[in-house]
Amino acid sequence: MTKIDQQKLGKTLWKIADDLRGAMNADDFKDYMLSFLFLRYLSDNYEASAKKELGKDYPDTTPPDVMKQFKVKSPLEIWYNENPDDVIEFEKQMRRKVHYVIQPEYLWSNISELARTQSEDLLKTLDKGFSHIENDSFESTFQGLFSEINLNSEKLGKTTVERNKKLCTIITKISEGIAEFSNDTDILGDAYEYLIGQFAAGSGKKAGEFYTPQQVSDILSRIVILDSQEPKTGAKPKLDKVLDFACGSGSLLLNVKNKLKAENNGHIGKIYGQEKNITTYNLARMNMLLHGVKDTEFEIYHGDTLDNDWSEFNEMNPAKKIEFDAIVANPPFSLRWEPEEITADDFRFKNYGVAPKSAADFAFLLHGFHFLGKEGTMAIILPHGVLFRGGAEERIRTKLLKDNNIDTVIGLPSNLFFSTGIPVCIIVLKKCKKHDDVLFINASDHFEKGKKQNVLREGDAKNGEPNDILKIVETYQYRPEKIERYARRVSMEEIEKNGYNLNISRYVSTSIDEEKIDLKEVNLKLVDINLKIKEATDKHNEFLRELGLPEI
Repeated sequence: MTKIDQQKLGKTLWKIADDLRGAMNADDFKDYMLSFLFLRYLSDNYEASAKKELGKDYPDTTPPDVMKQFKVKSPLEIWYNENPDDVIEFEKQMRRKVHYVIQPEYLWSNISELARTQSEDLLKTLDKGFSHIENDSFESTFQGLFSEINLNSEKLGKTTVERNKKLCTIITKISEGIAEFSNDTDILGDAYEYLIGQFAAGSGKKAGEFYTPQQVSDILSRIVILDSQEPKTGAKPKLDKVLDFACGSGSLLLNVKNKLKAENNGHIGKIYGQEKNITTYNLARMNMLLHGVKDTEFEIYHGDTLDNDWSEFNEMNPAKKIEFDAIVANPPFSLRWEPEEITADDFRFKNYGVAPKSAADFAFLLHGFHFLGKEGTMAIILPHGVLFRGGAEERIRTKLLKDNNIDTVIGLPSNLFFSTGIPVCIIVLKKCKKHDDVLFINASDHFEKGKKQNVLREGDAKNGEPNDILKIVETYQYRPEKIERYARRVSMEEIEKNGYNLNISRYVSTSIDEEKIDLKEVNLKLVDINLKIKEATDKHNEFLRELGLPEI
C-alpha cells in the first residue's frame, strides 16, 4: 500500500471516529476506536499465520451459506470444531511463531459479524474477548491492557441494549471503512499512528501526555541512531537496548526502530519504555504489538519514573546496572514534584544535586543520563528554562558541562507541540564525548507557519527546497565550526565566561546586523545634493525672469 493510501485509510477512520463519537469527547472515544483497531490487527495477523501454518487443511473455501448453517463466523472456527484433539498442539506452534493465540469466537471476523447482524451477544462477547487477550493470549500476560475500555459506560448508552447497539454501529463502520483497503496488516499500524496524532490534535494540551509530534520525533530518532563518537559515519547497525522513560504511546520508540532499519537496515535488541498514565501505558503496549514488535522484544512498565519504582532500574551493583545504547524522551515540561530529604542520596542525583520542586526537568534528564551507556547517545526535549535558570538547576548544568557530557543544544521553533506554544530545545548528552566544545543549533526561525501548529519543512533538499529536519540532523552529524545565524561550536572557555549559561541566542543570534552608516559620507552626499538643488533653482528662476514671472 502506498503512503497516499495509508493516509487515506487514516483519514477514513478519523472521519468514522468524528461522525460516531457523538457527545463523547475525542479523548474518551480514542480508547474505543484504537482498541478495536488493535483487535482487528491481532485477528488478521493471527488468521493469516494460521492459514500459513495449516496449509491445505485450512478450510477457507467453505461457502458462506455452509458457515451460516453451522453457525460459524470464520474458517478457523470450523477447523477448531473439526479438530479438537489438535488444538493444543496447534496453539503451542502458534505461540512459537506469532507469540500469541486468539480463540476463534474472539477474532475480529466473528466480532464484526455479530456487529453487522446487530447481535445482542456483541457486548458480552467483546468483554470476554478482551479478558481472553489480556490473560490468555500471550505467554507474558498483558494484564489490564483494556482496563480503560468501559463497555458498560453510559457514554455508550443508558441501557445494555443501547450500549450494544452503539457498539454494533461503531464496529460495523470501522469494518466497512477498512474493507475498502488492502488486507495488509502493516497498514493498520500506520492508521493507528495517524489516529493517535489526530486524537492528540483534538485533545490539545492533554496530548502532551502521550504524543510527540512526528517531525520532532524524527529529529531525536535520527540523532540517537548515529554513531556517538563519529556521527558522520552514519547509523549504527544495531542498538542493543533503547529507552524512553516517559514513553507516552510509544511512538518515539517505534520511530527509532523504523529510522534505524531505514538508514542502515539495522535493528534493536530490546525496547524499554516507562509510562505513568495507565491509559497511555496501554496505548503504548498496543502500539508495539500493532507494529509487529513481538512481546519478547519490548518491555513497557507502568510506573513513576521520578520514583524509580521499576525493579530493573534499581540494581545497586554497578557491574549489573542496565545501560542503554540510545535514550529518547519528551517528559512533561517543568512538572512540579515532591523530592524528599533522602532524594539527595538517590544514586541518580547524588553527584549532581536535586532538581527544584517547581520543575522536575533536570530530574528527568539525570534519570535517563544515569542509565546511558558509555557509547550511547541521549536526546531529550526540554523547555528553554533549563538552559539558563539559576539555583539547583545551574549547579546541575555546570556539573554536566564541566564533565563534558553536554554535546549539542538545539533550539526549535515555537508552537510545534500540541501541549504548549512555547519554543523548546533538544539537549544531546553523551558519557564519553569526543569533542570538548558544545554545538549550538538555533533553528527557531526555520519553519512554516500553520493554522494551529507550526510545522518543520520537509522539502526536497536536492532540488533546493528547504528541509528543516534534514538541516538540523546534518548540522549535528557533520558538526561544522559555524553556519552564519544558525549554528556554532562554542568552547568551554566561552561558556565558562558566560557563567555556564546555555541560552542559545548568546552564542548563535538569528538577528541580522544593522548596516553601519558612515556619517561623514552621508554629510558629503547631503552637501552635494543641496548644491545641486541650488543650481537647479537658480537656473529655474532665470527662466522665470525671462518670462516676467515671479521667482521661487
